[in-house]
Amino acid sequence: MKIKFILIFIFSTSILCFSQNKTLIMGGTAHIGNGKIISPAAIIINDNIIEDVLNIKNIKIDSSKYDTIINANGQHIYPGFIAPNSKIGITEIDAVRATRDFREVGEFNPHIRSIIAYNTESKIINTVTYNGVLIAQIAPQGNIITGKSSIVSFQAWNWEDAILKEDDGLHLNWPTTFINKGWWGNQKDDEKSETYLEKINKIQAFFNKAFAYYNNQKMILYNDQIIDIKMEAMKGLFEGTKTLYIHANYVKDIQDAILFSTSFKIKKIVIVGGDDALKAKKILKKYNIPIILNRIHSLPATEDGDIDEFYKLPYELYKNNILFCLGYKGDMEAMGTRNLPFTAGTAHAFGLPKEIAISSISLNTAKILDIDKYVGSIEKGKIATLFISSGDALDVKSNNVTCGIINGEFIDLINHQQKLYNKFYKKYNLK
Repeated sequence: MKIKFILIFIFSTSILCFSQNKTLIMGGTAHIGNGKIISPAAIIINDNIIEDVLNIKNIKIDSSKYDTIINANGQHIYPGFIAPNSKIGITEIDAVRATRDFREVGEFNPHIRSIIAYNTESKIINTVTYNGVLIAQIAPQGNIITGKSSIVSFQAWNWEDAILKEDDGLHLNWPTTFINKGWWGNQKDDEKSETYLEKINKIQAFFNKAFAYYNNQKMILYNDQIIDIKMEAMKGLFEGTKTLYIHANYVKDIQDAILFSTSFKIKKIVIVGGDDALKAKKILKKYNIPIILNRIHSLPATEDGDIDEFYKLPYELYKNNILFCLGYKGDMEAMGTRNLPFTAGTAHAFGLPKEIAISSISLNTAKILDIDKYVGSIEKGKIATLFISSGDALDVKSNNVTCGIINGEFIDLINHQQKLYNKFYKKYNLK
């Protein structure tokens, strides 16, 4: 009888513990992500949803109602930063072929799904979450049509658990008008591509086939038609359920790509890269097309370009009312994504208002990826994915994440580099 009583007591207290899931973050300055600031703030999280965001100057909080209370006085609270067009989790060491799973053979691979290759145990993940990057769009790379990306949260057991938005869109590498020789080429101008039109004709033929297949499928029953998995993967573009992410930089490439896409009545279009976005602003604004910028910590595109050409590009886009967000595509991109917050800091240093700089790696990104109903800002009803930093999260010197929450769960902020540091610090009694 006594054993039975103990078991009942343990079982009942276990249920009680699991049912206690209300968290209160008190004090601190909340950078909402939509351009607003609340200070001092009270953020109420119920299970994994933000129940309310309040200014505690005007209200009294009954702390007895909460299971977990976090004191954020003197600190800053941010929405989880989002890395678009990333290969985190589908590559580990770029120099080791066996760890690279972001590229498939063939020119047209719309049926390839990056999400099934995503590795939740990647050591890179903890490195980027340590700086506040808590969500990413995992995108395939390759030849012309590289496949489908998906958006994940960086707290999961497996790729199924990680999914925030599955197969959100297709990625198209638009041919380049010019071949960039790079600074080592000792040429002032890039070399004009001789295969530009040939490659566009290939894309045109593939899209013509896909569009015909889509229209044909609307008229006949599936059991009367042989299913083509590549053509099936393209249907979402014409239905308006998938986004077409066009990777293009030169102004002519951007213009040609937009005109091509709109000729097929594709509704959701995003330009990835967009080095010449300002030169193409007329057509971007006409069709209301947003930009995912590549890493702005880059050298000028041409020999006579301004040294701060890419540093000030976000501010120029902001002034011209073009929706944009910051990415971190480039050499060592996966590991380098930990520096995404500092690119926003650079954009701020070169004119972009501070809260807009925060939006450029949070809510703006969420809008472009069409996940802003769920994440991207600290607002009532959204998923609780946020972090607390004792300093300015956009400043490389003061960014210090003291608490991270993804989907309402507290995350481990120890990364691989810190584990190694602590290991050898202890071994050699370093001071």
